[in-house]
Amino acid sequence: MTDFSLIETLRYEPEAGLVRLRLHLARLTRSARRLGFAGAAAAEAQLREAVRDAESAVRVRLTLDRQGALAVTTAPFTPLPADALWRVRIASTRLDSADRLLRMKTTRRGVYETARNEFFAAEADEVLLLNERGEVCEGTITSIFLDDGHGALKTPPISCGLLAGVLRTELICQRRARVARLSPADLHRGHLYVGNSLRGLIRAELVV
Repeated sequence: MTDFSLIETLRYEPEAGLVRLRLHLARLTRSARRLGFAGAAAAEAQLREAVRDAESAVRVRLTLDRQGALAVTTAPFTPLPADALWRVRIASTRLDSADRLLRMKTTRRGVYETARNEFFAAEADEVLLLNERGEVCEGTITSIFLDDGHGALKTPPISCGLLAGVLRTELICQRRARVARLSPADLHRGHLYVGNSLRGLIRAELVV
């Protein structure tokens, strides 16, 4: 399949700038190189130009297509309350751990949309997906983290079939998280979090 684009979604804050910019650019460049997409080198300049006059927090979305065309859009961003608690459910839709495109953030969102549509918005704030072996992978828009009381947060390995999330990468590099295979049963044995670079870590409650 070639009818998709790469995506990076960032948060801009007036005092901090483009949050985790280097990690976003590194992921974009790595994915573009692997897929043969041109144009990633121009991404930083376009991102900075898009927020040059921003005076408040902004959600920034960049896309890069196979021909090297970059597009950047912005929208006001309102952070979640510090005490936010998301209700999460597990979808029956499964990810294929052999699908290497799952490791990159793209506009090919069909499997995530199918999983999200298994529940009404009032039933779940986020929906988690397993792979064909029943291993925990990721949410439709978030990475998964488990605090089981044994040190660093646990997060599923890329080999399970999931996105190399930017927040996930940062936490692993900071040794605040480490990779570990998780089963649905494991998610009841500690404090569950979901998160992404835009919103940060969010406390979660698994609803069954």
